[in-house]
Amino acid sequence: MNNVISNILRFLLLIVLQVFVCNHINLFGFATPALYLLALLLLPIELPLSAQYFIGFITGLVVDMFTHTLGVNALACLVVMFVRPYLVKRLDSGKSTEGINRLVPGIKDTKWIFFYVILLSLIHQVLVTMLETSSFANFGHTSLVILCNTVFTSFLLLCCLYIFYPAKSKY
Repeated sequence: MNNVISNILRFLLLIVLQVFVCNHINLFGFATPALYLLALLLLPIELPLSAQYFIGFITGLVVDMFTHTLGVNALACLVVMFVRPYLVKRLDSGKSTEGINRLVPGIKDTKWIFFYVILLSLIHQVLVTMLETSSFANFGHTSLVILCNTVFTSFLLLCCLYIFYPAKSKY
């Protein structure tokens, strides 16, 4: 029960930070971080898929309501939640994921966490940017926006992960 309450509070805090702080950050004029992805990435992998999809969709929809993006974030979050279990299995090299309910430093190694965060951030940013632009006219600029958003978002997510979930020393 304590885990459910902490997940709910984390969701609320990250969505409030996204809506009132991160949506007003424009690094280099176009890079806006998607800090709310951290709430989705930290969901227990053993949660039923239907619940993961529902949580991802609702999270994206709430962000869409405050950013007036008409379902762009909802679709991107839904795709991230769809890809997430397959990515976890692939990163675990086909090992069983039973008993893994925390995808945080200390439980997973640094390389695993980096790939996990960067790949899911990239998928999210490609979808959000391509759905917002709906055009390949300025492909170079669009690619730069995707790259900057992915790097900025991944950096913030990794910083938050390693600040709030420090890796435990083996010594």
